[in-house]
Amino acid sequence: SSGNTNDLRGKLLRIKPAADGGYTVPAGNLFAPGTADTRPEIYAMGFRNPFRMSVDKSTGAVYIGDYGPDAGTTDPNRGPSGQVEFNRVTEPGNFGWPYCTGTNTPTETYGEYTFPSGPAGAKYDCAAGPANNSFRNTGLATLPPARPAWIRYAGDAASPPEFGGGSESPMAGPVYDFDPDLDSAVKFPASLDGRFFATEYGRKWIKPIEVKADGSPGVIDTFPWTGTQVMDSAFGPDGALYVLDYGTGASNQALYRIEYLAGSNRSPVARAAVDRTSGPTPLAVSFSSAGSNDPEGGNLSYAWDFGDGATSTDPNPDHTYTTAGTFTPTLTVTDPEGLTGTASLVVTAGNTAPTVTLTTPADGTLFSFGDSVPFAVTVSDPEDGTVDCSKVKVTYLLGHDSHRHQITSKNGCSGTIDVPVDGEHDSAANIYGVFDAEYTDAGGLTTHSDSILQPRHRQGEHFAAQSGIEVAAHGPAEGGAAVGYTDNGDWVSFEPYVLSNASSITARVASGGAGGTLEVRAGSPTGTLLASLPIAPTDGWENYVDVTADVNNAPSESTELFFVFTGPTGQGSLFDLDAFTFTTQGAQVSNR
Repeated sequence: SSGNTNDLRGKLLRIKPAADGGYTVPAGNLFAPGTADTRPEIYAMGFRNPFRMSVDKSTGAVYIGDYGPDAGTTDPNRGPSGQVEFNRVTEPGNFGWPYCTGTNTPTETYGEYTFPSGPAGAKYDCAAGPANNSFRNTGLATLPPARPAWIRYAGDAASPPEFGGGSESPMAGPVYDFDPDLDSAVKFPASLDGRFFATEYGRKWIKPIEVKADGSPGVIDTFPWTGTQVMDSAFGPDGALYVLDYGTGASNQALYRIEYLAGSNRSPVARAAVDRTSGPTPLAVSFSSAGSNDPEGGNLSYAWDFGDGATSTDPNPDHTYTTAGTFTPTLTVTDPEGLTGTASLVVTAGNTAPTVTLTTPADGTLFSFGDSVPFAVTVSDPEDGTVDCSKVKVTYLLGHDSHRHQITSKNGCSGTIDVPVDGEHDSAANIYGVFDAEYTDAGGLTTHSDSILQPRHRQGEHFAAQSGIEVAAHGPAEGGAAVGYTDNGDWVSFEPYVLSNASSITARVASGGAGGTLEVRAGSPTGTLLASLPIAPTDGWENYVDVTADVNNAPSESTELFFVFTGPTGQGSLFDLDAFTFTTQGAQVSNR
């Protein structure tokens, strides 16, 4: 569809909304009105997943973060490994997908392929315009020439070193437009005027990028972002940067205002917490400002607005809600110079949130895509009494890196969900399963409980934490990468895992060094030893072999797994870990 000129999907559309809810198409788009087999709304085409876009109002340039495919390696007969793009659109054009990617070099171009099994044909002609020969095509057979990406990264081609490493998830942020007449103590400085603030969801960064006079990218600066996964961002009328942080699933999502400090004083940070967020009236709540602080170490003053007309200046007050309703208590902290910080909560009086527990599958259960996975949920609610199980919803989501795709769901307190085989991601992608149970009570409060399902086969480089290692690029490795540069005592960890029905583990390893032993431990690098795999030298860092050992002493509860590299010191790297696979037997222990 992205390469179909008669389809609006995968396109940047330029229209003028009308008062009656319709729209007109202005002149100057990619295809003039009346052009056969085209849609006149299309301004730019050839995007795979333009998840975020922004418009530089001073120049009219459109910035797009376009997500690429998950191919882990380049196939010379098919096409390139996955890469992603930041695009700067200043005129109508075709940006290539699904035929041309990145800078449209031959190695970044796909070859025409006869599905399902070949043969592979010649590479598409990006310069003259790729041919859309799909039998599903309803648009032009020859597309406009493909334009190169403004910035592309990941894949086999070199990435800007300032971008670092990790998953690839570009989010097109705003362009800063400095206003010298704006009276604001928090506006960004003139030195950042015209900078494109690129954001990266998975790598968790914000980077101001210079736009040169000819439109090409210039200096890529660092930025003091200490949040997590940026979902959206924009400059406000006060000249400060507002950032919507998606969080990491640990109740740390937030909307931040980032201010520029022309002087030395920084705004204080407010932290607000409560001992309960719902319950019957009268609802007694204890409030806490623990964690609030002033960067300069000054004494803070506190002001609580409980949302029902009552206030307090105590740092940690108690308050009782006597009437039913939903309230937004807000804490404001003020530093000695008068700068403030705020934090808000939500409290519901007159209704207690339900208690939901997904008892099966357990958090960290081993599975394979294509399995039928049973589920069981317990729900209680003081006001609802006996719970109607038809209102309990269990959803299977496909986890990928740090985000999730909702796939299918069923209603009921128990049942089975058939997990589909994934056909969209590369076999070495960081994918996993998630079961999410939810129930909404009669008063409108919803509670969730979820469990992560771990694939029996996992890539070593998709660790949660590490000490001492580096990710090593190797063509023969699954996904082209492995855990490498290992010394005695180094480790990587993965969580959560339940191994109560795991009988053995197989590690895919290589060693051009001394070899050693791979220890699998529960809970910590020195925790209970679950398996010990002796690793002999394999005569090269790209000569991979499988080593298997029994799993013993596995805890019945969910745990963090540590893979500890041990061996002689002073002889260089020990061995690389490419991937590992658990073999299971019997029924999985599934109760929490």
